[in-house]
Amino acid sequence: MEKILIIEDNKDVNLLLKETLISEGYEVISAFDGLEGTKLAKSGEFNLILLDIMLPYKSGDEILKEIRTWGDVPVIILSAKDMVGTKIDLLKLGADDYITKPFDLGEVAARVAVQLRRAHKQMKEAEVLSYKDLIVEKEDKRVTVNGQEVELTAKEYSMLELLLNNPNKVFSKANIYEAVWNEEYLGDDNAVKTHMSNLRSKLKKVNAEAEYIETVWGLGYRLYRG
Repeated sequence: MEKILIIEDNKDVNLLLKETLISEGYEVISAFDGLEGTKLAKSGEFNLILLDIMLPYKSGDEILKEIRTWGDVPVIILSAKDMVGTKIDLLKLGADDYITKPFDLGEVAARVAVQLRRAHKQMKEAEVLSYKDLIVEKEDKRVTVNGQEVELTAKEYSMLELLLNNPNKVFSKANIYEAVWNEEYLGDDNAVKTHMSNLRSKLKKVNAEAEYIETVWGLGYRLYRG
């Protein structure tokens, strides 16, 4: 069940929003001032935040700035201020939507649903890495080249994902060893060389015409840039 945080100091408005969203099937937590809202938001347990601007102890724009320093949870602003400049400023600060009071509860529920769908789509897209005809589905660690599945060991998969996540970076053997093996690199690069050679061979076996990983002499490895 998706979890929503409402930070709104007007108790009647807060509770009306809470009842509406609970009826839509969400789990809802209420906060009634800026400090309480910030503390709850920092827990990172919420899928979306409804945020009033005029709050006791800490304003909504301060909370929004702070939220954007640690996460990208969708934030919908609730405000009596209907000035275009205010809306633009808050959207620039990182708000995902802006609803002017007084509002229709059905519209709020609809906008919440839109933001949650958008967040789900972005999350799903982030779970897939691609390069040329190579696709990595991160959730089930499935690798395909030109539609054909490639069986990789856990270490080979981790090395490939590391390169795909950082397409312009050159990784030294020490970088790769410490990231994949989670151990301090002590100078023996045979493990990295062997696994990298096996990974490249498996990819080439499926598509001999494509280059996926290149050796940068004296530095390490990166995705092929030719």
